[in-house]
Amino acid sequence: MQQRATDPPRLKRPALCSRLILTAVLSVLMVSVTAADELKPFEASYAWIWHGMDVAVSTLKLEKTGETWTYSSKSEPRGVGKVFSERPIQRSVLRVTDAGTQPLSYQASDGTSSTRRAVDVKYDWEQGRLTGVYEDTPVDLPLTPGVQDDASVQVALMVELLRGHTPEHFSLLNKNAVREYRYVREGEATVQTPFGKIATVIYRSERQGSPRVTRFWCAPWRGYVPMRVEQKRGDDIEWSMEIRSLTRE
Repeated sequence: MQQRATDPPRLKRPALCSRLILTAVLSVLMVSVTAADELKPFEASYAWIWHGMDVAVSTLKLEKTGETWTYSSKSEPRGVGKVFSERPIQRSVLRVTDAGTQPLSYQASDGTSSTRRAVDVKYDWEQGRLTGVYEDTPVDLPLTPGVQDDASVQVALMVELLRGHTPEHFSLLNKNAVREYRYVREGEATVQTPFGKIATVIYRSERQGSPRVTRFWCAPWRGYVPMRVEQKRGDDIEWSMEIRSLTRE
């Protein structure tokens, strides 16, 4: 028995080393998850590609404004896009609560004097009404939980993913109506970006009865900011956005 006590524990050392390595890896992963599990201000620029042609550079920005957040986007034409007069902009002011993302106001414009693409709506959560003007159409709707606009829904998606949820659907404002869009996780992919290869999770969004499908390549370790966005009609890619730069606080 004495001899056995002095023999080196050859079988136990590898097991102990494996446990130590596993513990270290889990610690790193836990730190990474904690770092990613928070909505943070960011600014990202994207190349906007329409039917295979670079037509604009789009800049997306999320800012913390006191108790609320402001999410905005603007596009500047380049290449063949310069022949068009449009300079699309949009801005959504919202708040993030335990119940989810609640937009407070939404403005959009094509950058011209025309009101054909202009939007200006207000969300009154206390009174439960959604009012304003959406592309020359008066808006007056009951405000139900989960309603988003084209800008706030992008933040709502990131918030849900950061909380560990894959949303099944979002309700999006469209003129004086609300449409349901279904969201599905499709898988994972590595995306080549100007700042290296980035691991992403792919999410698909579509409205029942519509031939269009939108996909988002979201980066978990960058707050689920999309590295790529693509809209297809059938087998044809109508447009895509590919990230060019990202700064995140």
